[in-house]
Amino acid sequence: MRKKQWGSGLLAVAGFLLYLLINEPQTAYGMHIMEGFLPVKWAVFWWVVFVPFFVLGLRSIRRITKERPEAKLMLGLAGAFTFVLSALKIPSVTGSSSHPTGTGFGAIVFGPLVMSVLGALVLLFQALLLAHGGLTTLGANAMSMAVIGPFVAYGIYRVVMKANGSQKIAIFLAAALGDLATYVVTSLQLALAFPAASGGVAASFMKFAGIFAITQIPLAISEGLLTVLVWNWLQSYNRTELEEIQSLQKRGA
Repeated sequence: MRKKQWGSGLLAVAGFLLYLLINEPQTAYGMHIMEGFLPVKWAVFWWVVFVPFFVLGLRSIRRITKERPEAKLMLGLAGAFTFVLSALKIPSVTGSSSHPTGTGFGAIVFGPLVMSVLGALVLLFQALLLAHGGLTTLGANAMSMAVIGPFVAYGIYRVVMKANGSQKIAIFLAAALGDLATYVVTSLQLALAFPAASGGVAASFMKFAGIFAITQIPLAISEGLLTVLVWNWLQSYNRTELEEIQSLQKRGA
């Protein structure tokens, strides 16, 4: 009996060692712009540009949760939605990846500044917990995904709604175009850091944006449709709280 137990134990250890050998950690290239890819001056520049938005986002979250503590649950949902969608990374051009962003939903519900915090935390968790890399480039990635994308999504949503458009169409366009805007900005960031020898920044931007557009369009459409489905679900089961939070952020939160 004891020999049998020893044999089972050795087999378990051998299996565990084999698992570790096969799954040896590799260098991570999961972020929009991977760890160490940007020259130092550009990495620092994007951090400096991003920090004020993060501070304003913290102020906005503090105001929302102070006036409506129950909004914390919805904030968690917006963060989780962004985390899950943006973790679905697809390899793209060298030093980058494509994936849905999930930031449009939170921008519509809470306003774009809130997403500067939630989006940055999502990127940080993915860098630390999922080994997606991107700590030095977090400022650049946060600017594209957690700032510019949400601002574009929120602006499109407001414009379409003001034009008396369908709310579902407004949500779809906001989520899809906010997603695409993220990758346009990423293309610009890469072009600024690595201008082409012939044609400079403009030629480099066309190259990066051309590749991103092909891979990102179906992802953006998918994100738009999924965001509409989630919105419909919330309206069916939590309409009152959803409307109250939107009313709060319109008053300047």
